[in-house]
Amino acid sequence: MILVTGASGNAGRAVVNELLNSGAPFRAMYRNQEDAREAPAGVSTVIADFSSKNSMKDALVGVDAVYLVCSPIPALVELESNAIDACRQSSVRHLVLNSALGAADHPKSFPAWHRTVEDRLRASGLPFTILRPNSFMQNIVAYLAPSIRAQGAFFAAMGEARTSYLDLRDVAAVVARVVASPAEHMAKTYELNGPEAVTYAELAHRIARVCDRPVNFVDIPEAAQRSSMLGMGMPGWQVDALLDLQRYYTNGQGGEVTGVLQQLLGRPPMRIDSFLEEFRDSFCTVVAGA
Repeated sequence: MILVTGASGNAGRAVVNELLNSGAPFRAMYRNQEDAREAPAGVSTVIADFSSKNSMKDALVGVDAVYLVCSPIPALVELESNAIDACRQSSVRHLVLNSALGAADHPKSFPAWHRTVEDRLRASGLPFTILRPNSFMQNIVAYLAPSIRAQGAFFAAMGEARTSYLDLRDVAAVVARVVASPAEHMAKTYELNGPEAVTYAELAHRIARVCDRPVNFVDIPEAAQRSSMLGMGMPGWQVDALLDLQRYYTNGQGGEVTGVLQQLLGRPPMRIDSFLEEFRDSFCTVVAGA
């Protein structure tokens, strides 16, 4: 039995859908009943919280593999460490950790938090596999599409930095393959990059081509981006973390293209143009009155 944590989040939900399609036995973990009611039909659910030892103990009954993912919040290290401790005290024989690209060498922001968790997992004695995915294509929709719809543009202090985006659904497919054949992936750490790396200017050109209307990337000073993010109501810690992460890319990292993802999938991964075409309505629907 596989336990999928964070099942209401983007990554956990994708893994739930992938395992549901594969027919593998699994249980989806939610923090409350309201979230659990959103589970796909036929999915076995359990209510638990990383901060509650008793609820985690109950969630892990009969579980031998765990997919561990947590929202990028300041308590990530504490919460995922609690989950690792709970797994160590149960019958879990394989833990798949959703980490982040940059955990190997970026000493700030989310990658640094994930590296702390990675180190605790390695020291725990639990059999593990660590996945370090690059930025998700779904983030393009979440963070850039609103201003593209409203203004035909998006804004960031990214310069000519390149990002090798990958589809979150491909990461979920990797998780499914890893838990299906744990012996092949034990004690492995996989850095996952997409099949091509693009700048924001190139991304704007591709979105414009899909929408058949002008879309521009506007490179702005980091100070202006910070002010804008704070003006949207984002908490200071999140703004700091996101800008620190952005510097990982502007410093020349995060644009690597490797064959690791395709090798693990056993097929070609999603490419950016195909993803943009699939989600074209997210970019191409112009906001009324804009």
